[in-house]
Amino acid sequence: MNDITTTAAAEANALLFPEPESRWSDAQAATKSPAELLLYRSNLLGSDLTVTNFGGGNTSAKLEEKDPLTGQAVDVLWVKGSGGDIGSMKLDGFSTLYLDKFLATEKLYRGVAFEDEMVGYLPHCTFNLNPRAASIDTPLHGLLPFKHVDHVHPDSIIALAAARGGEAATREIWKGTVGWLPWKRPGFELGVQIRDYVAANPGLRGVMLAGHGVICWGDDAKACYENTIGLIADAARYLNDKLTGQAAFGGQVRPPLPAEERAAVASALMPRLRGLMVGERAKVGHFSDDPEALEFVGSKDFLRLAAVGTSCPDHFLRTKIAPLTLDPAKLEDEAYLAGALAAYREGYGGYYQRCARPSDPKMRDPNPVVVLVPGVGRLTFAADKVTARLAGEFYGNAINVMRGAEATGGYLGLPEQEAFDIEYWALEEAKLQRMPKPKPLAGKIALVTGGAGGIGEATARRFLADGACVMLVDRDGDRLDQSRAAFESKFGKDVVRSAVCDVTDEAQVIATFAACALEFGGLDVMVANAGIASSAPIEETSVALWNKNYDVLALGYFLTAREAIKLMKPNQDGSIVFIGSKNGVAAATNAAAYASAKAAALHLARCLALECAPFGIRVNSVNPDAVIRGSHIWDGDWRKERAGAHGIDAGAELEEHYRKRSMLKRDVLPEDVAEAVFFFASAASAKSTGNMLNVDAGNAQAFVR
Repeated sequence: MNDITTTAAAEANALLFPEPESRWSDAQAATKSPAELLLYRSNLLGSDLTVTNFGGGNTSAKLEEKDPLTGQAVDVLWVKGSGGDIGSMKLDGFSTLYLDKFLATEKLYRGVAFEDEMVGYLPHCTFNLNPRAASIDTPLHGLLPFKHVDHVHPDSIIALAAARGGEAATREIWKGTVGWLPWKRPGFELGVQIRDYVAANPGLRGVMLAGHGVICWGDDAKACYENTIGLIADAARYLNDKLTGQAAFGGQVRPPLPAEERAAVASALMPRLRGLMVGERAKVGHFSDDPEALEFVGSKDFLRLAAVGTSCPDHFLRTKIAPLTLDPAKLEDEAYLAGALAAYREGYGGYYQRCARPSDPKMRDPNPVVVLVPGVGRLTFAADKVTARLAGEFYGNAINVMRGAEATGGYLGLPEQEAFDIEYWALEEAKLQRMPKPKPLAGKIALVTGGAGGIGEATARRFLADGACVMLVDRDGDRLDQSRAAFESKFGKDVVRSAVCDVTDEAQVIATFAACALEFGGLDVMVANAGIASSAPIEETSVALWNKNYDVLALGYFLTAREAIKLMKPNQDGSIVFIGSKNGVAAATNAAAYASAKAAALHLARCLALECAPFGIRVNSVNPDAVIRGSHIWDGDWRKERAGAHGIDAGAELEEHYRKRSMLKRDVLPEDVAEAVFFFASAASAKSTGNMLNVDAGNAQAFVR
């Protein structure tokens, strides 16, 4: 998107809310069963981010099913299960409950002080042994008498729900056909309140839930969907009328920097912030300078509204209740940044101490999730890239909510205790405890040069499989695109990026590492793998050939290591792995340029291990030999040259030669080298630096002495 301009015309026009339109297809719907219609409706709603957030909202239908025990027709409540996303879920994403059994649980309800125990009764209502756990919003759906129910949190709706004038606006927009209930935490009590409110006010098409969203219904799947879409569009039109011609958030007082400058500031700032965030595990960052963020951070009311915090539970469970705001004039001051992070943690600790009860979970990570910088944009940090990106998107939703709420009487955050009770809800804590143990490289960021080659691809694949984010670097753009696309398909688009880079070009190397910092927030592991190979008798070795080897294998390793160290120093941690060669320690016939350049790289690694140890950065080398399969180097002249040097055929005979030459009589594969690299990248080698590890199936000449 284009930058927000600083003209008077632009300042007088706030960003507007999108008005969703129905995407329902009668032709598609006609082929579906009742359960499939519920899924169709859910996917339509969830795939439209103007309707609901990722993972937010829930849908339900009360359907007639055949009881597997009695064979009788029974009413079954189908409702989105806990933790699902209605945009991407399948039928197995719904929990299914005997409706009569669920309704009978009300006689067990002991009041609001005990409502959490009601969740424990839901598994006893399960229909057909469905393992999908029911969500805490199940009572909102099950207690209402309507067959089809939607509960969503679009920005335009939350803007009204979080506004001082929200209740009056609801009456004005819908003329009494949509009700209003004050804030109540989701759960059984809220379900009872909604049911009783609807019973006392017949003819409603929905109810606005203060600070929370809207719940609405229909007689069939299509009617329910179109009711939901219509309510959101109504709210958007109302807010857009209010906002048209206005300067949002009191008007702009700090224009955004040009796009390139914003990116440069963010890429320099993120590794430093990441290094200042204390905790057991490293974090991954995400940067956004979308129009919402720039409009907000450059506004007159920015600091006031940021301090109020987010209102919708869906938002602050992802973002924490409030962000860290930074003064752009002080970003170069390390003491200022350290003090700002420390003050945020202290403030969060105070919030916990004021609100926590003896039975509440221990305080969680006190570091900020969202960091806002006027003129630059929004930075978010989390345990993994997906969570960091989603946190940024959710705070973008929160900004939209604040914009609309400010135009409707003023923005209201939740009371501090209510926010705490959501954040530290025992049911949320139980959900966190059920999450799988993090993978060994979770939160780690790796950069692999020569990433589109055999060893590079195998290494990247190993890192990604164990939870790391990876920046693939290669000078071959076509191969790089293919590698990235394959990894995206297997591991997801969030965790892999790529950059075309010639490691002998200083400017390209600097730009590549800056891009890594911008995309992921820093760097933990760098694998210097980009290489070439040449073979020629010394008298036939030209200066150009000699320099080419040294440019890639010595200069290239130096440049990439130098930039990696800059990004690793703020963390006081990191691992650099050089892909060396057996020829770096054992002389090779007709390969003086290649072998001596590899030897230079190996000695550079030892020098860097010595220099970087005070910063917690480890530097080690892996020395492969004859990794032929999957290697682009061996596809070229090197294969013929080495075969000629040994007086053998360049085909299968060459592989057989190297296999028989090894002590173990085994082929060395890219995956074998990747395992050694993974060892040096992981915590298993936390006390190892300055080492060489041979992966050559055994070669006495290459024994490290």
